[in-house]
Amino acid sequence: MKPTVAPFPHTRLRRARRTPALRGLTRENLLSVEDLIWPVFVREGKGEIEPVASMPGVYRRSVDKIAEAAKEAHALGIPAICIFPYTPLEARTEDCAEAWNPDNIANRAIRAVKDAVPDMAVMTDVALDPYNINGHDGYVVNGEIVNDRTVEALVRMTLAQAQAGADIIGPSDMMDGRIGAMRTALEQEGYQNVMILSYSAKYASAYYGPFRDAVGASGALTGDKKTYQMDPANSDEALRLIERDLREGADMVMVKPGTPYLDIIRRVKDSFGVPTFAYQVSGEYAMIQAAAQNGWIDGEKIMMESLLGFKRAGCNGVLTYFAPEAAKLLNG
Repeated sequence: MKPTVAPFPHTRLRRARRTPALRGLTRENLLSVEDLIWPVFVREGKGEIEPVASMPGVYRRSVDKIAEAAKEAHALGIPAICIFPYTPLEARTEDCAEAWNPDNIANRAIRAVKDAVPDMAVMTDVALDPYNINGHDGYVVNGEIVNDRTVEALVRMTLAQAQAGADIIGPSDMMDGRIGAMRTALEQEGYQNVMILSYSAKYASAYYGPFRDAVGASGALTGDKKTYQMDPANSDEALRLIERDLREGADMVMVKPGTPYLDIIRRVKDSFGVPTFAYQVSGEYAMIQAAAQNGWIDGEKIMMESLLGFKRAGCNGVLTYFAPEAAKLLNG
């Protein structure tokens, strides 16, 4: 229903913008610390904090330093942390067996965070690319990324992460049928309370470049991921993917990347009304940081405006590398 607005001067819309108090009273959307999920990168070693060159302010941390970072995030009020592994080259194989090793660095990091900060929600990434010698999210057979065999491996990976203590499983692989297979396995193995935040509408985007540097997948990747990630030209397909994943047992859904796909977020929220998240990906982060470092923009203001944009589009929360910095500003 269209709102009725009296003609000028009976309606002066600027009245509500006159003071900070009036703007606060009429503000439609609010960003809070509880909306933030912080993606972090874990590497082997001890006492290691290694900068990611293409992502200023982002680091690969050893497991002990991940636990320290989780404590800092919890103190800021950030409710969740998402763990991505930087896997050594020698652990990357054709069969990707390290992906479901109970003692791989991601699973060790899960346990370390839960030991250090039991109340913090730990989210994980489910895809084979950090463990695959060719950098793909699934098995490659005769040049094709095969679906069903990959799903079997992803289920094993999911159960290993649940056993390690993960609260939220984040399948980012974009294989067909994986949500149903994961949910069935979690139920059968006694992990009924583990949530699935599905990367349901993950686009084959050029915005992922710095992330692939961070996890060491850039050099390993052969070809591209267009046969399983979404075509950036498509919108209706995203709704079909969301509906499918919800029917298969996803608790929450994600659109990735974030800023270029705010229209998709809005359509998803309006269509399904389910917990909807965006990932403000590495390329989005790196562009803001680079422009800020060059003095071309006010980095803090752009950061907060971009995060508020996700809320306005319909997001319940955002995965963002800005989480600690944004939390400090939100906490005053």
